[in-house]
Amino acid sequence: MSAAAAAGAAAPSAAAIAAAVRSGERTAGGVLDASLAAIAAGDGEVHAFLHVASDAARADAEAVDAAVTAGRDPGPLAGVPVALKDNLCTRGVPTTCASKILDGWVPPYDATVVERLRAAGAVVVGKTNMDEFAMGSSTENSAVGPTRHPKDRTRVPGGSSGGSAAAVAAGFVPVGLGSDTGGSVRQPAALCGTVGLKPTYGVVSRYGLVAFASSLDQIGPMTTTVADAALVLEVIAGHDRRDSTSLAEPPPPAGRSLDRGVEGLRIGLCRELVDGTAPDVAARVREAVEALAAAGATVEEVSVPEMRYGLSAYYLIAPAEASSNLARYDGVRYGLRVDAPDVASMNTATRTAGFGPEVKRRIMLGTYALSAGYYDAYYGKAQRVRTLMIEAFARAYATVDVLVGATAPTTAFPLGERVDDPMAMYMSDVCTIPSNLAGHPAISVPFGSGADGLPVGVQVLAPALGEERMFQVAAAVERAAAERRGTAGAGEAGA
Repeated sequence: MSAAAAAGAAAPSAAAIAAAVRSGERTAGGVLDASLAAIAAGDGEVHAFLHVASDAARADAEAVDAAVTAGRDPGPLAGVPVALKDNLCTRGVPTTCASKILDGWVPPYDATVVERLRAAGAVVVGKTNMDEFAMGSSTENSAVGPTRHPKDRTRVPGGSSGGSAAAVAAGFVPVGLGSDTGGSVRQPAALCGTVGLKPTYGVVSRYGLVAFASSLDQIGPMTTTVADAALVLEVIAGHDRRDSTSLAEPPPPAGRSLDRGVEGLRIGLCRELVDGTAPDVAARVREAVEALAAAGATVEEVSVPEMRYGLSAYYLIAPAEASSNLARYDGVRYGLRVDAPDVASMNTATRTAGFGPEVKRRIMLGTYALSAGYYDAYYGKAQRVRTLMIEAFARAYATVDVLVGATAPTTAFPLGERVDDPMAMYMSDVCTIPSNLAGHPAISVPFGSGADGLPVGVQVLAPALGEERMFQVAAAVERAAAERRGTAGAGEAGA
C-alpha cells in the first residue's frame, strides 16, 4: 500500500499479500508498515479507526516473518492486515462498542474469530468505528463521532460496521471484520464499494462478539474481492463449543466454486429487492442480472411478498433481544460507573450517561415489546412473521438456486440527513434484514455506481448453508462488473 491507498485506491488483495509473504517476496513487517502509513496519512479525515494497535500488530508481523524464515507456513492469511469492528473482543486492546458505557474496557480474552485470524497468520491492525452497540445504519451513532465515506467526506459509509467498510474502501487494510444483525456488514459494504458477507447463522462463532440481538448477530468479512471473502470465511468458520448456536457440522465450502461460472443455474430476480429502490440502484441490479443471463444462467422474476414485513418484525425482535443483552451494563461489573446515593440511582445515572439516544430508543422499544400484556401482541407475533418468512424463502428456493437484488435502496446519503428521522434510517436495511431473520447467507458485490458516482452493491442471497452456490454467483457478478468497467466510456469511469 502507498499514498495512493491513503487517497482511496484499493489495497492489494488479501490472497496476493499472503502469497507474497509466504514466498518471501514481501515481509509481513513491510506490509504492516505500508498499512500503518496509509492509516496515518488518510484516517484523520475518514475516522475509520478508534484504536490502532501498532505494537501488538508489529509483534504479530514479526511472528509471521519468523515462521517464514524458519521454513514454516504461517497460514493462508500470512501477513494480511485486518481491521476489527470494535464489538469483537480483543485481548489487551480496548473494545468499547463505540459507547461511553464501555470507555476504556480492555477484554482479557480474544473472540474466536480473532484467535482464528491470528492462527492463520493475519495481523490485527486495530479496532474500527461503528454505530454504538451496532445499532444504526450510518456510523453516526458512535459516541466518538462519525466515520466519513472514503470517496465523499460529506456522505456516510453506512453502518453499523461503517468503520471496517471505510477502512477497506480507503485502502488502509484489505480485510475488515464486522457484525451483521440486520445488514450491518452488507449495507456499508454496498455504500463503500467493497464485498460484504453475512454467512449462514451458526457458521461463524459468536463467542467474543458483544451481543446486540443474539438470534440475529453473525460475524462476516468485508474485502476487496469475492475470493478474499471466501478465503477469510474459510479461516473463521467452523464449530466452536463456546458458542451454543455454533453449527456442529463442517462449514460449507466457499472458495472452490468461484471459477465455475453460472451456466445452467437458476437465478431469481427478487421483486421485493428491486421495487422501491432508487432508479439508479434498480438499474444496476437489472444490469447484473442481465449479465448473469448472458453468462448462461436462467433468470426469472420471483416474488417473496413476506419480505415486506421484515422491517416491522426485525424492529420488534432485535430491540427485544437488545433490551435483555444490554441489561448487563449497570455500572457494577465493568465499564462506566456514575456514583449515586443508592444502587438503583447509580444504575439509572450510569445508563443515562453511558448510552446514546439510539441505544436508549431500542432498549425502550424492546422492553415494551417484552412487557406483560404486550409480549404476545408484539414479540410473539413478530416471531410468527419470522417463521412465515422462512417458509416463503423455502418456496422461492424450490424454484431458483439463488435470489438477486439490491443490497441498499440508495447510494450513500449525506451525513446528518437521516439522524432525526429514525424510520428513514431504518429503511436503509430493508433489503438486508430478511436474510438475518431467516438465518440465511447473503453477500454484497460492488456493481457500478449510481447517478452520484457512488458505489452500488448487488446482493446475492442463498438458502441456509448455500454459501458455495452463493459464491459461485457472486464471482460471476464480480466478473461482469469488471467487464463493465473495462468497456465504460470516459463519463462512466467510476462505474
